[in-house]
Amino acid sequence: MSVIDTYCEAMAFNRTRTLGLLEQAEQSEDALGWRPGDGRAHIAWQVMHIGVTEELFATERLRPENSGKFQDQWPRFRGGSTPDDNIPSGEDIRQLLQSARDSLLDTLTSFDDSHLGTVVFPQRDWSLRMVLQVLCWHESHHQGQAHITWNLYQAQA
Repeated sequence: MSVIDTYCEAMAFNRTRTLGLLEQAEQSEDALGWRPGDGRAHIAWQVMHIGVTEELFATERLRPENSGKFQDQWPRFRGGSTPDDNIPSGEDIRQLLQSARDSLLDTLTSFDDSHLGTVVFPQRDWSLRMVLQVLCWHESHHQGQAHITWNLYQAQA
């Protein structure tokens, strides 16, 4: 198994945890949009951010000749954006997550392990190996933030 395949398997596992949390949050009427404090991100923002980030890597960061299916969502959910009160549905979140992941996996097929040390994201001087590490960490990080938000939501209910 290649190193890239190993990272893709890790990303697949991480996604099961994200989708499991999304499913739990959907059981409560307002959990997706609940905020732990003023200006803090809600669960829907955290999870949409995961998908938007993957689409950004699949397109403008690694294959800028490709356009993203959800470019209209990029300004709302990319890093540095301010979460708003327009809460996407669970189904909309799932569609973005799946489409972004499909696009990312398609992009990754254009690389092989011989590219691991190659700088593929020159804006940050990141090699393909670093991009894969960041992507695996990124979903886990934001799933964790969404999970603590879920726990806080449940505690106040």
